[in-house]
Amino acid sequence: MRPLRANTYNRGMGLKIAGREFSSRLIVGTGKYRSFAQMARCHELSGTDFVTVAVRRVNLTDRSKESLLDYIDRDRISLLPNTAGCYTADEAIRTARLAREVGLSNWIKLEVIGDQKTLFPDNEGLLEATEVLVKEGFVVLPYTNDDLIYARKLIDAGAAAIMPLAAPIGSGLGVQNHNNLRILREMITGVPLIVDAGVGTASDAAVAMELGADGVLMNTAIAEAEEPEKMALAMKFAVDAGRLAYEAGRMTMRSYASASSPLRGMVR
Repeated sequence: MRPLRANTYNRGMGLKIAGREFSSRLIVGTGKYRSFAQMARCHELSGTDFVTVAVRRVNLTDRSKESLLDYIDRDRISLLPNTAGCYTADEAIRTARLAREVGLSNWIKLEVIGDQKTLFPDNEGLLEATEVLVKEGFVVLPYTNDDLIYARKLIDAGAAAIMPLAAPIGSGLGVQNHNNLRILREMITGVPLIVDAGVGTASDAAVAMELGADGVLMNTAIAEAEEPEKMALAMKFAVDAGRLAYEAGRMTMRSYASASSPLRGMVR
């Protein structure tokens, strides 16, 4: 292994999904910003090369009007359309097909919402939609809860990644399910584990990565920060630091003190 230097370390291997590698492990959203220009600045500062776009909120017909797509550098940043706002499998399937038909992508962040207040996913509908879309050639990244059993079912159905929530969408509560995410990390192999929803600040992103997540997806934490540009940069550093800490392996936790300078070998 080559020696690490703080000014040259470049995160090593990036996030690999369905055979495709992204340089950043941070996926960023496109909603809630004060302006499209601010959104573009935050994308640049975050270092992301993969952004998610709500199909239902994009102007796909009238090209004479301003669209958030005009502010995304498609040469550098890949699009991940999502089915936000869909409450049935049929709705989500139709929305994914629309995204592909208008040339956004055949990759889809699949959301099938089961409850309007909590925005928790409907796992049965999610599984149904995943099965259909995978058969139609989509690369499906399902937003789900931290249920290991359904995660396995989604993988068996052909999901290219598993994207469990850390807390309710847009809540900013941080990681509320540490142990469940640890279990998912231990038990899921073969596809990436991407924490989606609940991150509120940089330390939350670092915690998610330290738990072994392959990546983190966020939107509100950056867009609703008092200074979104600064938060975007903070998130970049947090994801990198969390990943590096996970790879390094943390020290053993102890109930009592352990001297930083052990007495053994000291001259008396």
